[in-house]
Amino acid sequence: MDAQHPRHQIMTLSPLFHGLACSLLALTAQALAWQPSGETVPPAPQEFRAAWISTVHNIDWPSRSGLSGAAQRSELLNILNTCAQLKLNAMFLQVRPNADALYRSSLEPWSQWLSGPGVNPGYDPLAFAIQEAHRRGIELHAWFNPFRAKANVNHAVGRNHISLTRPDLMKRSGSVLLMNPSASASRDHAMKVILDVVRRYDIDGVHLDDYFYPYPAPGRSWTPGSFGDGKSPSQRRAYIDDFVHDMYKSVKSSKPWVRVGISPFGIWRPGVPAGIEAGVDAYEHLACDARKWLSKGWVDYLAPQLYWRCSPAKQSFPALMQWWAAQNTGRPVWPGIATARIMSSEDPGRPASEIAAQVNYSRSLARNAPGQCFWSVKSIMRNAGGIQRYLNKLYPSMAVPPAMPWCGAGTPGQPQNFTVADNGSTVTLSWQPSGNPVRKWAVQARYGSQWATRILLPGGQTRVTLPKSFLGDAGSIAVRGVSAYGAQGPAAAVRR
Repeated sequence: MDAQHPRHQIMTLSPLFHGLACSLLALTAQALAWQPSGETVPPAPQEFRAAWISTVHNIDWPSRSGLSGAAQRSELLNILNTCAQLKLNAMFLQVRPNADALYRSSLEPWSQWLSGPGVNPGYDPLAFAIQEAHRRGIELHAWFNPFRAKANVNHAVGRNHISLTRPDLMKRSGSVLLMNPSASASRDHAMKVILDVVRRYDIDGVHLDDYFYPYPAPGRSWTPGSFGDGKSPSQRRAYIDDFVHDMYKSVKSSKPWVRVGISPFGIWRPGVPAGIEAGVDAYEHLACDARKWLSKGWVDYLAPQLYWRCSPAKQSFPALMQWWAAQNTGRPVWPGIATARIMSSEDPGRPASEIAAQVNYSRSLARNAPGQCFWSVKSIMRNAGGIQRYLNKLYPSMAVPPAMPWCGAGTPGQPQNFTVADNGSTVTLSWQPSGNPVRKWAVQARYGSQWATRILLPGGQTRVTLPKSFLGDAGSIAVRGVSAYGAQGPAAAVRR
C-alpha cells in the first residue's frame, strides 16, 4: 500500500520539507530583494556648506569655561547632530583662539575657554571633533588665529604661553595683545603651530580668519605708525603675503589634500568695486591683500565675510560677491553669510529669507563649485528667525564638497561586491573598496527618476545599517567613493 501510495510518505515528512522550503523561500526573497544594476548613477551634487564654531569668549562652544569634559563633548555632539540633520558638510572649529590650544600641544597651553587657562580638560577636543564630524559626513577644518595672543590683556594664560616666554614679541592694540607680525619669530611660531596640527591630526582643512595686523582701535584715528612697529603698510603686507604663501606651500608639502582657506574682511578696499563704502581699509590697516592671495592661487578657496544685506548699495552683498568671484575663476569664493545678524540687536529687521537670497545668489556665480559659510553656528542652533526651515529647503539632500583638481589626482575605483540585505526594519549596505584611496563614501538613492545623496560616510567604513524608513521607497541604492581631493569614482548600484 505504501508502494502504491507514496504520497503518504511525503505527507509524513512534509513538516520537515515545509520548514526547509520556507527557509529557502525566505533566503531567496532576501537575495532577490536588491539585485545588481547597471544603471547610470549621476555624480553626487557638489557644494561646500560650512559653519564657524567659535571658541573665543565661548561664543559658540563650549557654552562656558569650566564645564566637565563630558558636558563639553555632549554640547559638541548636539552641534554636529543638528548640522548633519541640516545637511551641512563642513565645520570651522576654532582650535587656536589666542596662542593657546584646543588640542594636545607641546607648543602652547590649553585654552582658557575649555577648562581654564592651561587646564587639561581630560580629553583631546580636536581629536574628538574630527572623529565625530567624520562619522556624520562632516569635514573638520582647524581654524587658527595666527597672531592674537590675548583677546584681552587682562586674561590669565597657561604657564608656557608665548606672552610669558617671549614678551619681546608682544604688541598691544587697545585691549588686545598680539604677537607682532612684523617679527619673523612671531610668524615662525604661528607657522610651526599650524603645521604641527596638520601633521598630527586628520583635519580636512586649515582656516584663517580676518585677523592679521589689528583693526584700528575704537575711538582712535589710524596712522601708519599707530601699531608702533616701525614698518610701513607695504612692508607689513609683504610679511603677511609671505606668511600666507609659505603656509600654503608648507601645508601642501605635508598633506596636499588639506584645504587651505582664509576668511578676510569682506571689502578689499573702500571704493572697490565702485560705490562700496567701509570704515576699515583691510589692505592698508590689516595688511590683508586677499585679492592677491586669491588671484595667485595661494588659497584653495576664499570666504570673504560678506555680512551685509543685499541692499543698500554701499555694502551690497551681490556687488561684493560678484567682484570677489571675478578675481580668480580657477578658485571658488564661498561667502561668509551672517546668520548671526538675523533679528539681531545689530540688525533687528533682517529676516532669515535674506540668508536664502544670498545663498541662491552665490550659487548663480559658483561655476560648478558652489559653497557658503555661516557665521556662526550658534544662530543656527537657536534657529534664529526660523533659519533651519530655510536651510532645509536650500539643502534637500547631502552634497560633497567641491573637488580640488589643482591639488592632486586619483579617482577611486567602483566599489566591489555591493549588497543590500533586508533585516526587517533595517537594511545593511556593505561593499569593498577598489582602486585609489577613498576619503569618504556617498550613498545615493533613486526615487522615481531622481537621485538624492542620502548620507556621507568616512572612507574607512564599508558597512552601514540604516532604518528602512530612512531610505523610504527608494527604487535603487548606490555607493561611490570620493577621494581626498573630491574626485568621485564610479558608483555601484542595486535595484529592487
